[in-house]
Amino acid sequence: MSPAIALAFLPLVVTLLVRYRHYFRLLVRTVLLRSLRDCLSGLRMEERAFSYVLTHALPGDPGHILTTLDHWSSHCEYLSHMGPAKGQILMRLVEEKAPASALELGTYCGYSTLLIARALPPGGRLLTVERDPRTAAVAEKLIRLAGFDEHTVELIVGRSEEVIPRLRTQYQLSRADLVLLAHWPRCYLRDLQLLEGHALLPAGATVLADHVLFPGAPRFLQYAKSCGRYRCRLHHTGLPDFPAIKDGIAQLTYAGPG
Repeated sequence: MSPAIALAFLPLVVTLLVRYRHYFRLLVRTVLLRSLRDCLSGLRMEERAFSYVLTHALPGDPGHILTTLDHWSSHCEYLSHMGPAKGQILMRLVEEKAPASALELGTYCGYSTLLIARALPPGGRLLTVERDPRTAAVAEKLIRLAGFDEHTVELIVGRSEEVIPRLRTQYQLSRADLVLLAHWPRCYLRDLQLLEGHALLPAGATVLADHVLFPGAPRFLQYAKSCGRYRCRLHHTGLPDFPAIKDGIAQLTYAGPG
């Protein structure tokens, strides 16, 4: 390419960099820097975050552990977690609904798991599902460090599409009063229909879905709005540390099989 042609494209490149600068920063923090640190340390970012929590957070205090993770994400390495803004929405809804049994698909490092667990009513139970064994090992340690035993929070390692059909028989979950979808947006619709098909959603159940705007779950939202079995509401937020990147949590209320 000649210098003249390269210069002709320069204004376009500058315009794109300015317009999408937040996305470029996110890409650098979540992919490039993370991959480099993984190679240099031999540890995953979640494992490094847990080491930080061990030395800076108060055991048995889930609120302090959550604050420590937020500090790590803002000042050390971007965690790609739910963050405090969405976390307040999640805790408020859990407290309002007071579910006797809750299900989380996508434990990740355990951040949203702690939010749900600390907002459960007395005697409430949370089952949380994580497909990656190494990530699940970190989350398990974080959950126990926060003071929640297996009677309150049970972590299941496996693929959601394989675990959901076994929830009733193997894990004694006959109904999920509240569900958080926080794993892969492209799997939200499939797993919602699996929960319906196995009669795990009672009438009035609340289904919450994170990241429905970024990276987005359009088929899931279209189904929820058009099938006639849900009342839908969208809570608009931004990504943690990237408020200019708009995201949201979808809140569905299940009316029953119809």
